[in-house]
Amino acid sequence: MTLRVRLEEGEPLELRLDRFDGGYRFSLGDAEECTASVEAVEPGIYSVLVDGRSYEVKIVPGQDNWYVDVRGKHIAVEIADPRDASTKTDGVPANGPCKVAAQMPGKVVRVLVVQGDLVEAGQSLVVVEAMKMQNELKAPKSGRVVAMLAREGASIAPGEVLAAIE
Repeated sequence: MTLRVRLEEGEPLELRLDRFDGGYRFSLGDAEECTASVEAVEPGIYSVLVDGRSYEVKIVPGQDNWYVDVRGKHIAVEIADPRDASTKTDGVPANGPCKVAAQMPGKVVRVLVVQGDLVEAGQSLVVVEAMKMQNELKAPKSGRVVAMLAREGASIAPGEVLAAIE
């Protein structure tokens, strides 16, 4: 999968990320591809082994981005999936379907609405556990749920569409 990532106030970079049995393969921008294994130490804190080097990484969700603490640095990170119709209200189409997608890998804990339900903007649709925290994905606009693809207990990938509202 490919995501668009902006570190702090820098230029957007392309992050290519693929999961495999032993961990992840990734590259950022023009950098060479690396492999990493990731283990959750506690909620929001990970032990990451990249090409033989070990890092403790703390990830904290912010209002519009993520904050990553690694090796004494506190880095603001914006992540955008080009396939994702944003779950924010900015740029949400007034007409036509609007997709709600996972922002990071996780597991669906609860599905709160079903296909055909009428929802209001900001209403919770799905509860996802990611990084040992539960997050509610909310409707970006009012409308009818035309597709509910999320299933309780299912593992999800970043950018995976979980619901569509029209």
